[in-house]
Amino acid sequence: MTPSRNPDARFMAEALALAGRGIYSTHPNPRVGAVVVQQGKIIGRGAHLRAGEAHAEVFALAEAGDAARGATLYVTLEPCCHHGRTPPCTESILAAGVARVVIATADPNPQVSGGGIALLREHGIEVELGCLAEEATALNIGFIRRMRSGRPWIRLKQAQSLDGCVALASGESQWLTGTAARADVQRQRAAVSAIVVGIGTVLADNPRLAPRVDFPLVRYPHKVILDSALRTPLEAALWDTPGETWIFHRQDADPGRRALLAERGARLRSLPPGSAGVGIDLASLWTALAQDECNEVLVEAGPGLATSLLRGGWVDEWLLYLAPVVLGAGAQAFAHLGPYARLDRVPRWHLWRADALDGDVKLQLLSAEGQSCLQESFKP
Repeated sequence: MTPSRNPDARFMAEALALAGRGIYSTHPNPRVGAVVVQQGKIIGRGAHLRAGEAHAEVFALAEAGDAARGATLYVTLEPCCHHGRTPPCTESILAAGVARVVIATADPNPQVSGGGIALLREHGIEVELGCLAEEATALNIGFIRRMRSGRPWIRLKQAQSLDGCVALASGESQWLTGTAARADVQRQRAAVSAIVVGIGTVLADNPRLAPRVDFPLVRYPHKVILDSALRTPLEAALWDTPGETWIFHRQDADPGRRALLAERGARLRSLPPGSAGVGIDLASLWTALAQDECNEVLVEAGPGLATSLLRGGWVDEWLLYLAPVVLGAGAQAFAHLGPYARLDRVPRWHLWRADALDGDVKLQLLSAEGQSCLQESFKP
């Protein structure tokens, strides 16, 4: 049923729009919006915009004031029932005297996880769960993934030609896509907890990594470099851009280089070697990032790192910017996969979203595991 024909869906859509205001700022908290409705009219709106500040429900109820008594509260995530950075939202809801609470998705945080819903029902409040759950889940898929799986939502970003290449044989790749696609990449960067690159990308492209957007950011994503032997140049462009620089390296890396990079401002952490002793162990990397409260990571990968991610089954979402060009013989492939003996053994991706960006196409593809995570999470 469309939101226009379903009052609950219509008001929840408003709450989701409010939640979207926090897409660039709520890290590591989820993005949450809320509205208070009395006799078919919205009398209070709220959004959670930054960790440590009041939650969406508190703002909405404060705006509604005494008129919230007997009203319906619509909220995109289950109200918290524990003391964290802020007091529990369930206390504010009970004090306001609302009669009904409509929730899009349950909170996967073990400290909540149905406890907020149970508490409200114990106090005689009618609670309904599952309104626009899929949309609410998509907005917080990284938070949900981290709480349920102990790792971030991993988004692989690549720009490719029609023949699946990322650069000419010479290595030239700027600019494969147009200005609209490149602007969209900057917004994608701004929305995640961390941007991850391999040392090969740092040495070849000297990226800045910090997002360049036309709106103010209250926080910048962490710049994460996978650099097993600590080859990151001390004069790299990324040192002069906002956001913390984290370098993950092998345990046997040169102590002298560690000291130099630490003095340059890097936060360094050693990890076990990867399979066959190559690189670093990616499972340990994701665990470390989750422990540092990273919800979504954007991996800007060259062919080498993309190969490791795809072969290891680590990619939840493949963010692909497809340019209408053919780079031809000798061009650099996006990854080195296969050979596959049978077509039915080739991994298939689910097309989640597709958008035209001037002359390019933006595809958001889900792996089988990513699709399962999304679908299982929004079921009430």
